[in-house]
Amino acid sequence: MLGFAAVLTPLLTLPLLAQAALQPPAATRPTLAEVRATMGIASSGDVRGQKDAIGFASTPAQMARAWELSATPPAPERLGEAPPPGVAGVICAHDDYLFAGRVYRQTLPLVTAKTVLLVGVFHGYRRFGAHDVLVFDDYRAWRTPDGEAPVSALRGELLARLPHGDYVQDDAAHDSEHSLEALLYWLKHVRPDVQFVPVIVPVMKFGRMQKLADDLGLALAETMKAHQWRLGRDVAVVISSDAVHYGDDFGYVPFGQGGVDAYVKACAQDRSLLTGPLAGPVTTAKVEQFYTTCVNPEQPSEYRLTWCGRFAIPLGLLVLERTTAALGLPVPVGHPLVYGTSIGGPELPVKAIGMGSTAPANLYHFVGYPSEAYTVGE
Repeated sequence: MLGFAAVLTPLLTLPLLAQAALQPPAATRPTLAEVRATMGIASSGDVRGQKDAIGFASTPAQMARAWELSATPPAPERLGEAPPPGVAGVICAHDDYLFAGRVYRQTLPLVTAKTVLLVGVFHGYRRFGAHDVLVFDDYRAWRTPDGEAPVSALRGELLARLPHGDYVQDDAAHDSEHSLEALLYWLKHVRPDVQFVPVIVPVMKFGRMQKLADDLGLALAETMKAHQWRLGRDVAVVISSDAVHYGDDFGYVPFGQGGVDAYVKACAQDRSLLTGPLAGPVTTAKVEQFYTTCVNPEQPSEYRLTWCGRFAIPLGLLVLERTTAALGLPVPVGHPLVYGTSIGGPELPVKAIGMGSTAPANLYHFVGYPSEAYTVGE
C-alpha cells in the first residue's frame, strides 16, 4: 500500500504538480490507527469497515427498513423524467439516510451495472496533505449492512494503465471518509453481486483534473474493450456529492443568516446547476463552469459555493466523457432527476431502529441533495 508520505516528494518534482500544489502537506497526517479509532465500525485486515454508523445503516434490518421507508411519500421535488434503468452514471447525495433517503431511492436503482467506478469526496484532504492525485484504496472488500462488497479487479487493471504520478493507494484516507460508503450500501442492497472501484478526489486545479480524467478515462475504455464491457450494462460511474451547505458553521451565508428567503434562494441556485451545466451533453466547458461556480479556480481550496463534490463531480463527469470518446460513443447526456434538502420533507422514521442524524437541520443549517443521471447512446 502506498501512502501520501511515500509519493508526495517525488510528485512535487513534476512541473505540472509544482504549479498545481495548492498547499503544503499536513505537518502530521493522521495514522491508520488514529483514523480507525474514529470509525463507527473499524476496518480490520483486508476489509474496510464503516466510518458512519449513525447516519447510515449498519445492519441488514436497518438497511431493509431504510429502503422500505425511502419509497414512502412525499417524493422529492422532480426536476425531469428519469431515463430507464441501466444508466451510464449518476450523481447522488450522501447525507444521513433519514434526511436524504428518498433521494437515494430515486437515483441509485437506475444503476444496474455489476461494476461501478465510485467517485467520492475527500472531505479531509487538508489533514492528509493530499492534492493533485486520485486516491484509491488497497482493500479486498468493504463491509456493508448486507455483507461484503468486493473491490473489483478492475482497480488493478486501471492502476496498471495509469501513470504512476496520477494516483496513490491510501487506506487511512478511505477510512476517514464517509462519502462512498453512503452510496455503496444502497448499490449493494439493489444488486447483491455489485463490485466497485472506490476513488476519492482531493483539491486540484482544473488543468490537472483534465489530465487525470484523460488518463483514467482512457484506462477505463481500454479495460472495457479488453473485456467487451459496455457502459450502463456492465460498468457505470457513480459520483457522490451533496449540494449547498448553508449556515454560519459552513461559512456560507450569501443570502443572509438563514430563514425562508435564504432557503428559497439557495435551493434555486442548486437547481440552476442541476438543470444548467450538469444537464444535457457533457462538455469540458460546462464541467469547468460548474467547477468555477464552486471554487476559486486560482485557489481551488477556496469555496465559492459549498457543494462538497466540487472536485468529485467534475472529475467523474470528465472521466465519463473521456471514456465514451475513447470507446467511440456519443457524449453522455445529463438528466436532472430530483432535488431535496435536509429540511424539505419529513425525516424517515429510522430513529426507532438505531439510526439518526449527524448534524442539525433547520432554516439556519441545511444541506441540498442533488440527483442527476447520465445516459450514453450506442
